[in-house]
Amino acid sequence: MGDASKAARSVIGLYERHAPGWDQDRRHARPPGEAGWIARFVSAVRPGGEVLDLGCGSGEPVARDLVAGGLRVTGVDASAALIALCIERFADHEWIVADMRQLALGRRFDAILAWHSLFHLPPDEQAAMFPVFARHLAPGAPLMFTSGSARDVSIGEWRGEPLYHASLAPEEYQDLLESNGFAGIECVANDQSCGGATIWFAAKAD
Repeated sequence: MGDASKAARSVIGLYERHAPGWDQDRRHARPPGEAGWIARFVSAVRPGGEVLDLGCGSGEPVARDLVAGGLRVTGVDASAALIALCIERFADHEWIVADMRQLALGRRFDAILAWHSLFHLPPDEQAAMFPVFARHLAPGAPLMFTSGSARDVSIGEWRGEPLYHASLAPEEYQDLLESNGFAGIECVANDQSCGGATIWFAAKAD
């Protein structure tokens, strides 16, 4: 198994082993532009709508923003330790331990958010997520996710362990969105206010 493949398969275990440390780092290192993007997302969802937050982590700070915006959150994360933190903080919302790649909830949501989570999947597995998004979204509902700005695989480091990231090319994301019934597609590349992330915003066609 190559280093990249090994790192990709280690992501869930890394978050599970280091959930308290990740939670601490995430709550104290928020990029300055992130809250504005989440606010825009909230404003695009119908009042009181149900949001599917894929890769929700510990619920801080993003799920807290969604809850504060009056939305109902169903959070999905493959780390049971992170989901336990979500339950502790937001007991009135729904939290599911699951791998987003196998998600089949049998219902549609008023929005989907995959903020800093999709990029932990290998490129082919990212592509396979777009039908999953489409199956879980109501007509007209928004999708927002982050990616890199070019097709690439990189292995960073967090607390001494390798942390896998990957991205498709922008034209690949565009094609995947269009072919899975999304419209109104917007892309902001390399947003330095969000740590250089590329942010995608689209809506499921009616």
